[in-house]
Amino acid sequence: MSKASKGIEISDSDVVSLDDIASGLFGLRILLVNVYAVSTGAGWVMIDAGLPKSEGRIRRWAESNFSRPKPSAIILTHGHFDHVGALPELIQEWDVPVYAHALELPYLQGKSKYPPPDASAGGGLMSLLAPFYPRGPIDLGSRVQPLPQDGSIPDLNGWKWIHTPGHTDGHVSFFRDSDRCLLVGDAFCTTKQESILSIAAQTPELHGPPAYYTSNWDAAKASVELLADLKPHVLAPGHGSPMSGADVPDTLETLAKSFDEVARPHNGKRAA
Repeated sequence: MSKASKGIEISDSDVVSLDDIASGLFGLRILLVNVYAVSTGAGWVMIDAGLPKSEGRIRRWAESNFSRPKPSAIILTHGHFDHVGALPELIQEWDVPVYAHALELPYLQGKSKYPPPDASAGGGLMSLLAPFYPRGPIDLGSRVQPLPQDGSIPDLNGWKWIHTPGHTDGHVSFFRDSDRCLLVGDAFCTTKQESILSIAAQTPELHGPPAYYTSNWDAAKASVELLADLKPHVLAPGHGSPMSGADVPDTLETLAKSFDEVARPHNGKRAA
């Protein structure tokens, strides 16, 4: 866990609250990645765990939004460093269960590193820096458990998890049918995550998953097609600003149909 605790210092200007995304759904942007909290009436559940050294920011944000100081559970879309960075410190303090897809457990229980990134995929400064990003693993031991096989999400009635591999083998997204709200993790982004300028601008527009860390492009395309079939009205991504409105289903359908042209890299070793 010692490597997971390393990270850059995070200033106040790097932290943005994402309020009123949908009923009971709140977000926090920390530099370049989002974490989310879902109110359950009796308490709340956290989705993902941000960057290393962000635990204090996450804790203060949670305390300002919820009467209960800790969630009943933490649910992970996947185990990349920018989605689990604060997790070791948070679960040590909160002592709550963590859930992820069974295929992500080797990266969360100290058994395997993720494949090396492809710095040539997608272009942009973030791609060039990718070889320096931590690949894990972190070791949460028995604190992390597999998500139920029936698609349900512990403590989140009305939501289901959907296996959306491609970015990682065990990547999942979360969907609430009542308002067609979709938390996509890194299945796709609403900013061009390879570009530091796009990250800074945060202009909401659909892009594929972060190219430098996506391991299976055929699976990634199929996952976007699967999510487009849900016709979501609200999108809450791991990277970029949330989007909502009547045009969201058509916009996502366009990404799915043009995925090979606009998302799949054409110059890297994973372009095929």
